[in-house]
Amino acid sequence: MVKKKSKFSKFFDIRTTVFFVIAIGISANTVLLLFHILTFLIKHRTKPLDLTMAQLALIHLVLLVTMGFIATDTFESHGWEDALICKLVIYLQKLMRALSICTTCLLSVLQAITLSPRNFCLAKLKHKSSHHYPYCLGFLWLFNMILNTRFLVSIGASPNMTSENLVFVTESCSQWPISHFFRYIFFSLVNIQDISFIGLMALSSGYMVSLLCRHKRQLQHLHSTRSFPKISPEEKATQSILLLMGFFMLMYFLDCVTFSSRAILWNNDPINICVHMLVGNGYATICPFVLMSTEKRMIECLPFRWKRL
Repeated sequence: MVKKKSKFSKFFDIRTTVFFVIAIGISANTVLLLFHILTFLIKHRTKPLDLTMAQLALIHLVLLVTMGFIATDTFESHGWEDALICKLVIYLQKLMRALSICTTCLLSVLQAITLSPRNFCLAKLKHKSSHHYPYCLGFLWLFNMILNTRFLVSIGASPNMTSENLVFVTESCSQWPISHFFRYIFFSLVNIQDISFIGLMALSSGYMVSLLCRHKRQLQHLHSTRSFPKISPEEKATQSILLLMGFFMLMYFLDCVTFSSRAILWNNDPINICVHMLVGNGYATICPFVLMSTEKRMIECLPFRWKRL
């Protein structure tokens, strides 16, 4: 235990970077969440797209808070003696990561439905989405809560003695092995869910790109190059969400690569652990800034408040 702590103490700069990224992400997601809460309190109704952004901010906020606890237990000298803390922190971290993928996919699909022209088949889902959306959210939360209960069973406090059967999670928490049957079931369900949502993300992103290109070609026929109109708010929001989808897929791929390399090589080197933390937190930190750039109400509110002061 002491030997591992001394390893991490040599990488002060990397440790500071991890905590800095987590702090920035927590602050940005808090601002985005409070903005949507205030908007809902003022208007007393919200669109599915706004609700998705608020939920994504809440998920990433909880995710980064749990990652802050994990980073503290990894880098600092004190640990968790209570097994319940280990179970709750790891369970919330895994649950929020799964919900982040689902909600990001929903954001992409909803934007594709919103952008869809009236004569397209997806346009028929515009009115239905507001009615079925709460049921979809409830199902995703319930399914992922049940799927990740395995961590409540398998995660516990690390014993003083070393064991080859334990999997290192943090300095204080370890994962006990489960039967091969349940391991394959959970592994299959998680991968099927991730592949399905990433596939939907790719399809909706490709659909939005085709709509933007089609709209651009139509404008080029109607307007000359000199009098080309400015980009609409819907197109700007769509481009930002497409940028977000691309960044998510990049970070998801890097996260899988770093996690797989650690699992295959059984490498708990401090640098690899820090890199994996930075990659895992990258999307949750950048996401609120991209979403805030699409919020015209939020951008216009800042200079208005500044002038009033």
